[in-house]
Amino acid sequence: MQGNLNEIDIRSILQLIELGQRTGQLFVEIHSDYKCSGLCVDEIDRHHDCGDRQFWFVFFLNGQIIYAANGDNSLSRLSDNLRHYQIKVQLDERELNQIRAINALEYAYLWMLLEQNIINPTQARSIIHSLVHETLFDLLNLQQGNFIFEVGSALTPQLTTLEIAPALTEMIKQVQNWKLLYPHIQSPDQIPVIADIVNLRSSLPAVTVNKLQRWADGKTSLRQLARYLNRDIVTLAKAIHPYIQQGWVQLLTHKSEKIPNLEENRKRCILCIDDAITICTAVESILRNQGYEAISQRDPLEALSLIFKLKPDLILCDITMPDLDGYEICAMLRHSQAFRQVPIIMLTAKEGFFDRVKAKMVGATDYLTKPFGNNELVILVEKYLLPFCIKSNKRDTPLVDSVKDRVKILSQN
Repeated sequence: MQGNLNEIDIRSILQLIELGQRTGQLFVEIHSDYKCSGLCVDEIDRHHDCGDRQFWFVFFLNGQIIYAANGDNSLSRLSDNLRHYQIKVQLDERELNQIRAINALEYAYLWMLLEQNIINPTQARSIIHSLVHETLFDLLNLQQGNFIFEVGSALTPQLTTLEIAPALTEMIKQVQNWKLLYPHIQSPDQIPVIADIVNLRSSLPAVTVNKLQRWADGKTSLRQLARYLNRDIVTLAKAIHPYIQQGWVQLLTHKSEKIPNLEENRKRCILCIDDAITICTAVESILRNQGYEAISQRDPLEALSLIFKLKPDLILCDITMPDLDGYEICAMLRHSQAFRQVPIIMLTAKEGFFDRVKAKMVGATDYLTKPFGNNELVILVEKYLLPFCIKSNKRDTPLVDSVKDRVKILSQN
């Protein structure tokens, strides 16, 4: 049996194999410039390439699936799945030569690990199921290509089999759910990278943010991440989808693509230290409307602790305060290597020449006299932050609990 996927789709081919209880091998081939539904085929997995084509194998026994593979003839998929069990692929030359001739290289290596008791049968079956589901997901997304089914002897030995009908039902549902994520997510091999750490930290538990930072490294694709976590690609994509919509996580198409400059894309943080609540409220309102992250603190002693925690990009500091005045705060910060270059703007009702000189002597960057207008504050802040600041008039959309629930997968591993 052979033909073109324009004439008969993958689902029908698999159903015919199941109905006829066939034993043999299905080979599917596409050219890299073909497109599939909601997914660019040449992005499905770039290491599938063999010249200008990509291909997949599915092995059957009496109408059931034994194993399925892509055509890269390497151990990269298996290596990613073994990582979940903290097992590294290690082959010496002798072992590699023994299994190189087998057209299912990773299947042979999996059996080698079983025979050496490095993995157990339950783990091996789970890995095979994951590999089969991943292959079916790719095949069911195809709209064009050629196929050949060859009746022949079964791949041996067999560790497990999967019935086609329930596997198809599950994977068709996954493909349908995958298409709902388009256009924000277009390929399993897109690479996530953090684009707005400030909003992530303010909206998610620290442990979840740490997980995102660990995996969204500009090197690990969504598909690899799903393998590492032993999850299907759609579950993982759904978990990260809300943050891609918000712009807090971005997806790269290639590992060579420039990683967004996180310093340029995050909101600039401004801390206002003033014991007057009216000043704090006004500063927060004015600057937040301009797209900044504005935070105020009325207690100068607590403000020092907050400064080292937040590491603000600019500090507005009143001069006359109880316990610790603005001059002392500025002098202390200038003695810290971390804050020697941070702009510090003094806020005071005093207009005397001596006060300005003293502010400069302790390291203040500039001086703003109270009361001040909206434009005065914004112009002075932009003088020091505008070259680096990304402005936005959009109001942040709070995450609902259901969205937070979707990232439990990242927190649990």
